[in-house]
Amino acid sequence: MKLRKRGYVGTTSTEMSQREKDNAILAREAAAEGFVLLKNEAQTLPLKPGTKIGLYGAGAVRTIKGGTGSGDVNNRYNVNIYDGLKNAGFEITSGDWLDGYDSGYMQARESWKAEIFRKLKEECNGNFFEAYSTTPFSMPAGEPVDAEAAKADGAEVGIYVLARIAGENADRRDEPGDYYITEEERAQIAALCEAYEKVILVVNTGGLIDLAFTDEFSNITAILQFVQAGQEGGNALADVISGKVTPSGKMTDTWALDYMDYPNAAYFSHKSGDVYREEYREGIYVGYRYFDTFDVPVRYSFGYGLSYTDFDIKVTDVSKKISSKGRPSFSVSVDVTNIGATYSGKEVVQVYVSCPQGKLHKEFRRLTAFEKTKLLAPGETQSLELITDLYHLASYSEEQAAWMLEEGIYGIWIGNSLSEAVLCGRFRLNEDKILVQCEHICPLKEKLEEVQPDKEKLEEKQNAWIQEANKEQLPYFRIWAENLPTATIIYQELQDHYPGRAGEIVDQLSTDELIALATGDPAKDQGASALGSAGQTVPGAAAETVNVAEKDPYNVASIVLADGPAGLRLRSEYQVREDGSIDGGDFLDGFENGYFAEPKEPTGTVYHQYCTAIPVGTLLAQSWNLDLMKKLGQMIAGEMNEFEVTLWLAPGMSLHRNPLCGRNFEYYSEDPLLAGRMASAMTLGVQSVPGCGTTIKHYACNNQEDNRMGSDSILSERTLREIYLKGFEIAICNAQPMAMMTSYNLINGVHAANSYDICTKAARDEWGFEGAIMTDWTTTTDSTAGECTAAGCMKAGNDMVMPGDIRDHASIRQALEDGSLDIRELKRCVYHTVKIILQSNQYEDAVSYEDQFK
Repeated sequence: MKLRKRGYVGTTSTEMSQREKDNAILAREAAAEGFVLLKNEAQTLPLKPGTKIGLYGAGAVRTIKGGTGSGDVNNRYNVNIYDGLKNAGFEITSGDWLDGYDSGYMQARESWKAEIFRKLKEECNGNFFEAYSTTPFSMPAGEPVDAEAAKADGAEVGIYVLARIAGENADRRDEPGDYYITEEERAQIAALCEAYEKVILVVNTGGLIDLAFTDEFSNITAILQFVQAGQEGGNALADVISGKVTPSGKMTDTWALDYMDYPNAAYFSHKSGDVYREEYREGIYVGYRYFDTFDVPVRYSFGYGLSYTDFDIKVTDVSKKISSKGRPSFSVSVDVTNIGATYSGKEVVQVYVSCPQGKLHKEFRRLTAFEKTKLLAPGETQSLELITDLYHLASYSEEQAAWMLEEGIYGIWIGNSLSEAVLCGRFRLNEDKILVQCEHICPLKEKLEEVQPDKEKLEEKQNAWIQEANKEQLPYFRIWAENLPTATIIYQELQDHYPGRAGEIVDQLSTDELIALATGDPAKDQGASALGSAGQTVPGAAAETVNVAEKDPYNVASIVLADGPAGLRLRSEYQVREDGSIDGGDFLDGFENGYFAEPKEPTGTVYHQYCTAIPVGTLLAQSWNLDLMKKLGQMIAGEMNEFEVTLWLAPGMSLHRNPLCGRNFEYYSEDPLLAGRMASAMTLGVQSVPGCGTTIKHYACNNQEDNRMGSDSILSERTLREIYLKGFEIAICNAQPMAMMTSYNLINGVHAANSYDICTKAARDEWGFEGAIMTDWTTTTDSTAGECTAAGCMKAGNDMVMPGDIRDHASIRQALEDGSLDIRELKRCVYHTVKIILQSNQYEDAVSYEDQFK
């Protein structure tokens, strides 16, 4: 195996490269594909070419491309909504207001910046990221809207862009200016509704907000869920508003009528008054599983989204089958027809299943399959087959430590959203069946009262759909439990030796070399605290592995890791001094494109590293388009190769447990199957490119940002397995990501990074994970609740302690000396790391990581 020769990454040219141009086109396509049209009355949209628009709102000129923190991208440019609409030929009549807003915005930013530096000095002990993340920037509303002037400006329609910033290390607040609109914003919207017959609301926020105010204004005739759309967001919105692209996005969350309708609204994160304990009292009833089961009305249901055209979904077959992977399944075949007369469009077909209410209480319906059509012209039909693995219908029995199907009738629903899904078939399982026999993990250490549905009401709902199915004589089939296989998990024991070249290398390494390889390279740490920015070979990268075994006979490369998931987060530029050394600057030079850094004199030749800012995870998932996700993954991998990055620290796939989580923008959905399949598609795309890999994160139960370093997620084993581990399981079983990152929090009193149960028993023994596991940055040095140690990571099977600290080396060495850590445990971890490094893009003969699993 021949190591690639490394050079300076990036380019000295200031010209936009062809790669940047090509990737911008895909980023624009992805954004437009994910926008959700929530409301469209009076044929408000699309707008005719050249329409005069009165454009207002914070996000119009300062459109938020993505969230703050490690998920930020230092890209070359951003197209705001103002410029996007002008680029599309629309005439904007409110230029003076927008110019005035921009001036006020810059003043507000400077005041915010000064406050951060004050806190840095007086309150945060020099920890910039702590000062930054705990001082969120609130978008100013801007000047009042002059309704009389707006009436006279000749505009045919008004657009108001409501914007919110959210980010890492702090949860949102259910207060005006965040979850709720401010009085200033309400007054602006009222003025627009007075001035214009039709007003379009564009929601440019990282998480859901309260939309109750829209009920007060009948003039708000259209609403678009924009989320945060990356660098091409403005152009993408213009594509949809103009009708160049027909909206086809669907909600990946349930939009409640009121914040307090969410089952954990009163006690989520800071709402409970104790950010050290997070009780998951809602159990398995997260998102639509709660609203649908408890019959709580919603504003917009899971899977909902409008189009400019209409579709007919005709079921042609419902039957049991064996999938292409040889697994017991059932399929629903449909013909999808565009029955509109004007616009081409795409439709998302969704399958839900009602499982029998037996000994285990269950949600009324759960998503089990989905497919998106191609672009269908008016009158065109496409046939789809949606396959559901019966395993996705299983519930976890804590009594038996097993995944099981309960006997009874299973109802099959089909539609383009949960709210519009109709019953299309059913099957009967003759008796209870254990599909997977495993062992308990992460036991509760205290009593937890979980919400329970009314059994009688659920049985009434079940009987109602059974009667409907009988009356309509819907397709019916039987599945016999004795024909279904049972898998019994064999849990591994420590090995003395490991196979292949990686095993040979590990056997020959000294103890000091093993310890070094168990962490990132401490020499590359730039004091960036919990925000990854430690790379030196590739300035702005999150970290690098050590090079202690880089020479013969081992040839184990040092690999570079870069943050995501809205693109690669690198420094947009760095310098090479006359002696050939790299001046990557300090942490602030790469943060928000250097906004907080002091101007510096050039020290050498400037190299540019412009990466593509794609839409945030939620918006990507709203596309429900797996093929698009794969294309984006391939695009990201192309940039990884260009900048010599091996591991992308993405995708993020924690669940949207509550809309106030500050980091929801990075994550896909409230549903684990949708999150798992999206992460699978992104991973398959990235890993189709030789030597490139993803790092799925944050594993697990990382559902709040306040006190994320010390919060204890307290939940039942069933909830843990069915809701919070399920997406990771799907991603691993479908795509085998090269790496996985643990979360900061504890799970039932044990740090996730030190949890053998999730790192080894669940991930490796039960799901067959073949890659490497790493900690989140500074997990072992910055915990706010108890001790989380590097030695504990080795015992758990958490292979890489990141970004690397000499204190981690001391922890491992001490544990080896006192016997609390077995050398075989250390070797096991280093083996996993070396194995993926040997398959990285740092070798000339690298091949696609996923090829070995086909």
